Amino acid sequence: MFEILHFRGSDKILKQKKMVNDVKETLQYIDDVLTGVQFKGELFRQALDEMGWRENGTLNILEGRRYMYKGFKKDIAIEGNFSAYEFILEGLLRLQIGYDKGMIETGILLLTSKRSEKSPYGSTSKMVNQEIEMLYPTISMPVSVALFDLDETDIMDDEGGDENGVHPFRPIDMKKLKQLSRSIKEPKHNANTSSSKRLYLPW
Repeated sequence: MFEILHFRGSDKILKQKKMVNDVKETLQYIDDVLTGVQFKGELFRQALDEMGWRENGTLNILEGRRYMYKGFKKDIAIEGNFSAYEFILEGLLRLQIGYDKGMIETGILLLTSKRSEKSPYGSTSKMVNQEIEMLYPTISMPVSVALFDLDETDIMDDEGGDENGVHPFRPIDMKKLKQLSRSIKEPKHNANTSSSKRLYLPW
């Protein structure tokens, strides 16, 4: 489950570039792939690759350096990290650099919506709205922020296992396991030449 927030006319830019449906389909695919998964990094990159957001030669933020966007398409960059909401600062800065250099027209930042239950700052969407305003003028670009609730309740221990109630092993999702197993036996197809979407194990 996810929600997307638009700032400074980023939604208008997506409409102008006819990328609204593409972005929605990409975010939905990422949500489907990563929900309930413990190690998300490699599957995140593979999902963007399958949706055509990782074209060679377009991901570099700084020429001659290894700083790269997670995804790029039609002058729109994707950045994201699902480990901690606090990535919002680094993610926005990386997008702003590309915007200031004329590399991108807008950016999409993907974050986890989960924060400490003891947080005094209200909902995550409210916090994003406040921090986007607080970061101006350092962050002044049109940007969209997608907040993901990648439900991991299936890894919780009903018995209360340790003090956090987290079970060390997550039950296997057989549907995803079968999908990943089939993909190992099939050659990878270029996203531009095949409409089918395949995922590949990162190990």
